[in-house]
Amino acid sequence: MPNSSEGQNISPHCEPEIRTVAGAVRGRWEGDVAVFRGIPYAEPPFGAHRFQAPVPVGRWDGVRDALEFGPPVPQARHAGSVMSAACGSTDDGSDDCLTLNVWSPDLGAAALPVMVWIQGGTYLENNSASPHCDGATLARSGVVMVSMNYRVGMEGFAHITGAPDNRGILDQIAALRWVRDNIAAFGGDPDNVTVFGQSAGGACIAALLVMPTAAGLFRRAISQSMPGTYFSERLAATISATIAARATIGELDRLPPRALTDAADAVIQRMPEYVESWGPMALTPTPFSPIVDGDLLPDAPWRALARGAARDIDLLVGHTRDEYRLYTSRPGGAPTDARMSAAFTHLTPTTDTESDYATVYPAATPGQLYDLVNTDWLFRMPSLHLADAAYTGGGPIWLYELCWSFNEEQGASHCLDFLLIFGTLSPDEVRGHRSAHPNAAHETSHVAHRMRTDWVSFATTGQPGWAPYDPHTRTTRVYNAEPTTQPYPEEGSRRIWATHGFGILDLPHAH
Repeated sequence: MPNSSEGQNISPHCEPEIRTVAGAVRGRWEGDVAVFRGIPYAEPPFGAHRFQAPVPVGRWDGVRDALEFGPPVPQARHAGSVMSAACGSTDDGSDDCLTLNVWSPDLGAAALPVMVWIQGGTYLENNSASPHCDGATLARSGVVMVSMNYRVGMEGFAHITGAPDNRGILDQIAALRWVRDNIAAFGGDPDNVTVFGQSAGGACIAALLVMPTAAGLFRRAISQSMPGTYFSERLAATISATIAARATIGELDRLPPRALTDAADAVIQRMPEYVESWGPMALTPTPFSPIVDGDLLPDAPWRALARGAARDIDLLVGHTRDEYRLYTSRPGGAPTDARMSAAFTHLTPTTDTESDYATVYPAATPGQLYDLVNTDWLFRMPSLHLADAAYTGGGPIWLYELCWSFNEEQGASHCLDFLLIFGTLSPDEVRGHRSAHPNAAHETSHVAHRMRTDWVSFATTGQPGWAPYDPHTRTTRVYNAEPTTQPYPEEGSRRIWATHGFGILDLPHAH
């Protein structure tokens, strides 16, 4: 394992070169941060490797430039030639898409804490080149920051006979192994790794906590706004077969990725029509989720954590206040009467929940109640119940909620938290929003600094700066313009969902 700067070119006055296990890479200094982009951690997932577990990247001779982000994995609206090629290499190199990126403030033997970002995107999108996930600001806070591309959609999360499930998460594990074997040469401490992710990335982290193949690869975890959807193999197989039937009759591995993304898009447009046969997942924005196969992913995270899995991992978990507003505030996102009725019929824990919500939130409009139900079922309550499960299992757990927002339309919506932590929501963007609060631009920088400081403190020491969570006091860090520590704010919703058990989603009529 490379573990020192001996024989490596790390001067801040020239292009830094680092020797990894597979070969040397050349990055660049961007101000006071060394950045290495597009380092391959696995072989291209095509040809013989398609729909298979990732294969560690082979060795190369000489020095490989790591100056540009790697090409994105197959996904909708990706125009690379890989989208039209079922196998083999492509002329623009877009088959070499399993890459990662490193930002480091110190390439010496600094043994800095390492933060590995797992991006969200509804299990449909993943591109580490997104400017919203630039790791420079976090690196300047005293950590080595790593991000990655991993497979999504049919390539990464469909159930395919003869192929391992959860291939996208297996990619994440392969990237974490690369971190273990190489990060010391970039100034990081391989024994002090924190995984953090949001939305689908947060749910992947909850899965990683209980996956035997991920054991020992990280010391701490931060799960932000995790959706509570984990599929049975039976449900995943039914959904995947429906998508595949729209693509062709024949072997999936002979289809170009574009055929599969187009087929998935066609099914997504009609997903609410499948609610009676697929259950509540049909009312979500995506047909994919981690699959509980009993092997790679032995059980749903709540049950496994409650039994003591990952009790040696420090865990920080939380959500935003107005999660689902991201979707309903978009043009055309306002719910119809039919969508509101379906939400209360299929998403709520009991048949009386609609009246329970009306009682707890008497001033809410029907549209606001729809927002609340989706927010609670998909994001807030799965996160809270994960904290309860971790506590039951004996693990150290901290809870947070982001309540601050800069505009009235979206509120503290899904995705706002990671923009603040990365520092990629600029004051100018905030000022330019049509419903921005008068002091929002100043508050943005302040709230972002406080959250980022707490995240870095947690990654460094395991202590984010407030008391651990327990189900009796429900101590929660609440991020407003000035952060406070108080009992969990969403008590009304908590009571409604108190007896609900999050677990494995299956076909509604399966026996």
